[in-house]
Amino acid sequence: MTKSAFKKYITTIAMVWCGGFVLLLFGYTTMLVPQRKQMQSLKKQLISQKENYEYAISATLQDNKDKLSEQIELLRSKLTDFVVDFEDSANLTFDIGKIASEKKVSAFKIGFKNKCQNLQGQEYSYINEKRINVSFNASFNRCAAFLNSLERHRPIIFVDEFKITQKDCDKSQPLIDMELAVFVKNMKGS
Repeated sequence: MTKSAFKKYITTIAMVWCGGFVLLLFGYTTMLVPQRKQMQSLKKQLISQKENYEYAISATLQDNKDKLSEQIELLRSKLTDFVVDFEDSANLTFDIGKIASEKKVSAFKIGFKNKCQNLQGQEYSYINEKRINVSFNASFNRCAAFLNSLERHRPIIFVDEFKITQKDCDKSQPLIDMELAVFVKNMKGS
């Protein structure tokens, strides 16, 4: 074999190898890279499904069911601290009147501002807000005792507005006007 034929032979082999390498590189980028991305996506889905499966298995265990039931009951009992049942909302005025008579406030008046105000939004579809107007005459100490008793009442009564008026020449006890707000469970939310 002569030197020029050997050079031609090496060049041809190098060209075939380079062409084969380019074809393999093209095949790798068009076929295997998308497959690798798909495989990573499937691995993520598998991990997510495995976590869901393990959660479902743990939820079926009786011990976990009992814990979840206890948590639900605890949350329901906390709810009664903030929300009054629709049927019990009428008794709320009697409770407030009883507190007023215990604290010996005078000229006590109570009334509803409006029947029930729907709270806006989907998340409030089971709860309404009821507004109660209260007015009375009382000294500072009796007013503070009345407010303290309202704050400790269950379900919680929120004092939304508070106004004290006293005439300059009048030495009698000041007039206190309050707007109270309570959360009431809808009849459909029971």
